[in-house]
Formats: sequence, C-alpha cells, structure tokens
Amino acid sequence: MAKILSLFIMVTSILAFAPILCLSSKTNYYGYLYPQFYDWSCPNAKEIVKSVVAKAVARDARMAASLLRLHFHDCFVKGCDASLLLDSSGTIISEKLSNTNRNSARGFEVIDEIKSALEMECPQTVSCADILALAARDSTVLAGGPSWEVPLGRRDSRDASISGSNNNIPAPNNTFNTILTKFNLKGLDLVDLVALSGSHTIGNARCTSFKQRLYNQSGNNLPDYTLDQSYAAQLSTMCPKIGGDQNLFFLDYVTPTKFDNNYYKNLLASRGLLNSDQILVTKNQATLELVKLYAENNEIFFEHFAKSMVKMGNISPLTGYKGEIRKNCRYMN
Repeated sequence: MAKILSLFIMVTSILAFAPILCLSSKTNYYGYLYPQFYDWSCPNAKEIVKSVVAKAVARDARMAASLLRLHFHDCFVKGCDASLLLDSSGTIISEKLSNTNRNSARGFEVIDEIKSALEMECPQTVSCADILALAARDSTVLAGGPSWEVPLGRRDSRDASISGSNNNIPAPNNTFNTILTKFNLKGLDLVDLVALSGSHTIGNARCTSFKQRLYNQSGNNLPDYTLDQSYAAQLSTMCPKIGGDQNLFFLDYVTPTKFDNNYYKNLLASRGLLNSDQILVTKNQATLELVKLYAENNEIFFEHFAKSMVKMGNISPLTGYKGEIRKNCRYMN
C-alpha cells in the first residue's frame, strides 16, 4: 500500500509540473497559441518588442500603420508564418516583390531590430511570426487604438509564395464579392471585413491605388460617382491623370495618425480614399449597417477590431515541429 501511495504522489507531482515544462520549451507542443507562451523561455520578449516599436513610431508616426499592415499581408498569404519577411534567395522568390508589396510594404528594418534584440536576450526562441503579431498590437495601441492579448507560439515558414501574395491579399480595386471571398477563405466573416478595414484609420496610400476613381472608374473615362466630388478635386491636384503614381495620401484625412472611428465617418460622407473602402457603404447593406455602428460608437469598433485581429492572427499558424524559429527574419536557418 505504501509503495502504491508513493507511486501516486510521484505521478501527480510530474503532472503538476507538466504545464511548466511545456511553457518553458521553445517548441509549441500544445499545437495552439496562447499569450503566456514565452513566459518561461523569454519572459522579457513582449517588453522588448514594445520598446523597439515605440522608438520606431516616435521616429516616424507612419510606422504604426506600416507594421500593422505587415501582419495583415503576412497572414493572408498562407497563414501567419512570417513568409513575407523572407528575402529572395536560392529557390525563394520574396513576397516583398508582389504587386501588393512592391514599393509599398515597409517596416522590415524595425522587425530586424526587434529580432536582433530578442536574439541577444534569448537566442532562437521568439519567432518572427510572433514578432509581427506583437508589433501589430503595439503599433495599434501607440496610435491610440485598442489593446488585446496576443496568442503566441507561431513558428516561421521555410518558404514564401509570391503567387499567394498576388492573389490572396485583398486589393484596392477588387470588387466587394472578391474581397469578401478572400476573407471567407481565411475563416473570416463580414464583421471581420468591416472591423479590420478600420485599420485604414491610420497610414497612407499611393496615388496609383486609387487613381482610376478620379479619372476612369468604369472604363468610360468618368470619375467614380460614389466619391465626393470636392474631395476628388483635392486629390487630383496631387494625383494627376499622368504621373504622380507614388505620391502618398492619408487614408483618413481627418485624423491621419490617430487610431479612431473617423475612417467610418469618412465613408458615410463618401470620402473613403480606396475603392475597397467605399464599397463597404455602397455594395452591401450589412456592411453599411456596421459602418454606421462603428461611426457612432468608437468603443464597439475597438472591441470588434481587437477580436478580429486575434482571429486573423490565428490563420493557419505553424506549431509543434512545423517550420522553424529563424535566427534572422530575412533568411531560413
């Protein structure tokens, strides 16, 4: 009896420490993401990311939107696996060269800086994919937006997909149905579409991404009738019919660096910059009602945005022994 009791105590002791053993590991044995993933293996990870992001945004307010966009453009290709960060090498053609990212995606040097700091603190422990997720949250908060607990434990891919980047990421000139389909294919719904579009409350867009709205929306050499004409006239001064393609414009001209619900108010005033923004009001009754709700209630927008960011961050992560933890986010180990 004494031997059985002794064995029982030993087994229960091992089981009691099992979660700690898993948490202290660099490998996600659970197969799902959770905010405490680095609490034992790299307890200062979140603070290191936050510190570097804060310095970067202090230097350049636009960087908040750029880092948020990197996470979005990573997850929509083949899951949140940091494939976007890989440079071209060997058989890999970088997603940075895709139509959606070329001359547009930025902030890679900030991710490099974060990774370098983390490698000094706890080598080959924190994934580049998790860095993107944390940087997106921290950027949102720094711009005045909501916070949320970021589930962690993603691993990094060993490949990239330029075709996925070209085809899976919603584009400014896509139709409403095409954009919704791209969201649905990633497990995201109508609410996620409208809430995540609210990230356009900060950041910039190039003239080339909305030029057709000013001059030739439907192939008839006429402007987009859903765009406020006085706003269109203002835009055309810096976005001419010929040239000026790389000129930058605020996505939310009212509070361009503040994360708030003015983006939705602009849409209701027919002053959404991108076609993909304005169609949330003009092409679907359900999305129009959500735009009205968020325009009226900033708190609900923040709540929905945070939930949708967690949901997006859960798109097809690599866990367990899949992928790797890169030493340098630009290259496979």
